[in-house]
Amino acid sequence: AICRKAWQEQQQGTEISNVSLFLPSGEEDGSYGSEDLNELVVNGNWTPQEKALHEARLKAKAKRRLRKSSSRDSNRESFSDSVSGELSTDPHSPKSKNAVNDRKSRTGKGRGLPKKGGAGGKGVWGAAGMVYEVEEPDAKDPNYDESSQGDTVYATVVPELDERELEKTINPIVQEYFEHGDTKEVEMLLKELNLGHHKYEFSSLAVSLSLEGKASHRELTSRLLSDLSGKVLSEKDMSRAFDKMLKELPDLILDTPEAPQMLGQFIARAIADHALPMSFLDCYKGKVDCDNARAALDRASVLLSMKRKIMRLDNVWGVGGGQRPVKHLIKEMNLLLKEYLASGELSEAEHCLRDLEVPHFHHELVYEAVVMVLESTGDTALQMMVKLLKAFWQTGLITLDQMNRGFQRVYDELPEINLDVPHAHSIMETFVDLCYQESVITKQLRDSCPTRGRKRFVSEGDGGIVKS
Repeated sequence: AICRKAWQEQQQGTEISNVSLFLPSGEEDGSYGSEDLNELVVNGNWTPQEKALHEARLKAKAKRRLRKSSSRDSNRESFSDSVSGELSTDPHSPKSKNAVNDRKSRTGKGRGLPKKGGAGGKGVWGAAGMVYEVEEPDAKDPNYDESSQGDTVYATVVPELDERELEKTINPIVQEYFEHGDTKEVEMLLKELNLGHHKYEFSSLAVSLSLEGKASHRELTSRLLSDLSGKVLSEKDMSRAFDKMLKELPDLILDTPEAPQMLGQFIARAIADHALPMSFLDCYKGKVDCDNARAALDRASVLLSMKRKIMRLDNVWGVGGGQRPVKHLIKEMNLLLKEYLASGELSEAEHCLRDLEVPHFHHELVYEAVVMVLESTGDTALQMMVKLLKAFWQTGLITLDQMNRGFQRVYDELPEINLDVPHAHSIMETFVDLCYQESVITKQLRDSCPTRGRKRFVSEGDGGIVKS
């Protein structure tokens, strides 16, 4: 009986497997109706237990199929297919890309909402009800709006000048200042520059340029340093500038032999104008090895120790020609001519005339020279003055206009001069002829020289009889 039962079960399984082999491809998953099932039962001789088990399997498959069709997202459907072994293996399909980049849960559970309530990941708005802290605006932020950040302050950034650019920039400013003499304009130009830690070099460059110029240039430089002190330059900057120049004196002497004395006068004037501290000279006592620097410091010390009644440091460079009174200039020119007649040195006379710096007043020198010739006795003064005027004319120190104006003034005042000098007309004619021969004056100026009317001692109608 046992063997018969086993044989029947084996036969029944074989029949069922044979039936499944002949099922269509779409019906293996139980997609057939109840009529087909009854036919299988009849042909296969299923037992009631096997039939109930088979129906339970069909119901489970139907539930799974219903859950797949009611899914809200195609990704969930693709994920369910992968669980059942039906997911596509193509990595480039759009379904696989959406599944990778989607923020929703891929576990097949939940309602398809974003992870962490929308607060997960980078660049999200955050969870609902989240309170953000106040953040300071970042100027480097691409969305930074300066108009909405309150008052905006704009600042001009000027690069700092290096040593080469400093010298190229300062030299034209100083040279132009020597022409107009306006310290406020220089102050304005310096404030526009970013001198940085080279600020003190402005003073040294200005003094170096004035050493090679005239006395008026040195006076203007002293005034400039005094006006800039406390505004653009500090006492520390002034001290560093003069300290640098004391060290550079051996090089300055090559171009300006009188540099030590001039630098000493600059130091004394700066201390008197309160541009340098009074303790500047005390810092160098017993610490200077250079003879030139020692000479400059001694010169400054002597000038500061003198009484103001004897010498005023305001006039340490003298007074410029344009600022001197006319009487003083006339006195200086008379002294110049007398020293020349005494020594006969043309170079010294030329140097003194240049130091007066009054090219517009050189006609006074010509006038005084001609008057001295008329008032002198002998031919020595006449020959020396012709030589002097010729030298000034050839060097261009006295221009044609100044020469003509000087002689014309003598021509106009000759009648008055003749009262004191009876032979003034004859001396004047001789002097004018010599000047014309030496090409000092023009022919037109010579011809315009007045001549005294000749007194008639013999009348043409008197027969040659001399009148008594």
